[in-house]
Amino acid sequence: MSAFETKAWLQHYPEWTPHSLDYDDTTLLDVYDNNLAINAEKSATWFFGRSQTYAELDRQVRRAAAGLRAFGVRPGDKVAIILPNCPQHIAAFYAVLKLGATVVEHNPLYTAHELAGPFSDHGARVAIVWDKAAATLEKLRSSTSLETIISVNMIAAMPKVKQLALQLPIKRVREQRDALSSPAPNTVPWEALIGAAIGGEGGDIISEPSVTKDSIALILYTSGTTGAPKGAQLTHGNLFANMIQGKSWVPGLGEQDERMLAALPMFHAYGLTMVGTLSVYIGGEMVLLPAPRIPLIMDVIKKHTPTWLPGVPTLYEKIVEAAEKDNIDISGIRNAFCGAATLPVSTVERWERATGGRLVEGYGLTETSPVIVGNPMTGKRRPGYVGIPFPDTEVRIANPDDLDLTQPDGTEGEILVRGPQVFPGYLNQPEATAKSFHGDWYRTGDIGVMEEDGFIRLVARIKEVIITGGFNVYPAEVEDAMRDHPDIVDLAVVGLPREDGSEDVVACVTLREGAALDPEGLKDFARERLTRYKVPRTFYHFEELARDQMGKIRRREVQQDLLRLTQR
Repeated sequence: MSAFETKAWLQHYPEWTPHSLDYDDTTLLDVYDNNLAINAEKSATWFFGRSQTYAELDRQVRRAAAGLRAFGVRPGDKVAIILPNCPQHIAAFYAVLKLGATVVEHNPLYTAHELAGPFSDHGARVAIVWDKAAATLEKLRSSTSLETIISVNMIAAMPKVKQLALQLPIKRVREQRDALSSPAPNTVPWEALIGAAIGGEGGDIISEPSVTKDSIALILYTSGTTGAPKGAQLTHGNLFANMIQGKSWVPGLGEQDERMLAALPMFHAYGLTMVGTLSVYIGGEMVLLPAPRIPLIMDVIKKHTPTWLPGVPTLYEKIVEAAEKDNIDISGIRNAFCGAATLPVSTVERWERATGGRLVEGYGLTETSPVIVGNPMTGKRRPGYVGIPFPDTEVRIANPDDLDLTQPDGTEGEILVRGPQVFPGYLNQPEATAKSFHGDWYRTGDIGVMEEDGFIRLVARIKEVIITGGFNVYPAEVEDAMRDHPDIVDLAVVGLPREDGSEDVVACVTLREGAALDPEGLKDFARERLTRYKVPRTFYHFEELARDQMGKIRRREVQQDLLRLTQR
């Protein structure tokens, strides 16, 4: 019998991880209300030195919910949140859920071009946005259902001393202030939303009783080989399942005070689950950073050392390098869970030596809330492998030519998964949803191997997703944005591997006759249409690109040609 049939991975579960968990009909609102009853006076958020308790956070949540209700938000409605990590983001997230509405998360650095398709798809009438992104959202009013833009000034959540310091008439200070906030005309300020004039104190706000575990709590947009964004719908039950699975995976998590560093953005499933919902489940403090910048992270570690630090390989490497360079003590970070790219063994060893804590690798997707597999937080972890299935999660390696057949142990195949964290489908995309499932198995689109003892190793990604700095970049989306350039005849966007396990986004282009390769000009063109991490780092000129018999560009072959060219 195969490892899948025997569930061979269960032999590696430590004593603190049960084989199966009790999910009941629990929603995120149940989690929120229960935590408030137990941990009202515990610190909920910490932002540049200013903290607020769960009771204080709840006052903002209720007032924001009352304000949104006054703007017509009702159960089932979509509300877009386009914010960096900040206390207002947390309050907005739970305020939307309180009303029985659905949160739609977007990257605050996205351009209007990137947001237009998703906004037309989900139809949100209200958006809560970073004031610096308000001008971008303004461009969507005429072409989408967007009516009300609520602007958030992050500086208002900082300590009073820091707010005063940012008002100093000094060039360097002015630049810092301008990077954090800007005027947002024609919007409703967050302070007005939570003020008495619009919705009142919110004293009558209760958790919407019609919400069940099957209600859609969150929509996150993800793309495939087509480059067209699809809204992955995650239910309350999906998100609760991954939260409780994660807690059961980490020994002692929540049994003592936890400081949970939110350096990864909460518009990504990983950052949201690993901090935004898990913290509320265990009564942990969310240490919020608006960007995963090393100076900000190191300052937090010195002043307010986190105990839980989810991240990506490059983040851990940079933290250790900065700690060694500046002689900063990073001990006390008890647990770290890594995703998004292959975790080098050397990174694990340096991290655990410096912190005295654990660092393990896992694997998942937006559509799975996101984690499905993790290395045990014990000596049983295995370098080079993403780990074993979470509780109540089944993973099967299927024959790509016949998905009903399970591959023999040690043989490559497509990774299929089913479990309580797997999403029900894409918004308004029945065909895409149908294609993403085989029966009740979700097709990850990744190629992997399961060994006879249940450990899983990733081999390749069918979907050709490029992972750079922990973010997913979809080649077709970048290609579509670049094709309008007058010098480009055709192009293939691929990933160029880096030593840290992630990739650089690069473009291989064929040019019109007589055109010269102008990398900086091409980058400027890309920056007008794409957020910065999607912009190709390098452009390579090709006389012709590898194609199949139908004339379609074969990105994998182009990538191999490029690797030979660059001798990597």
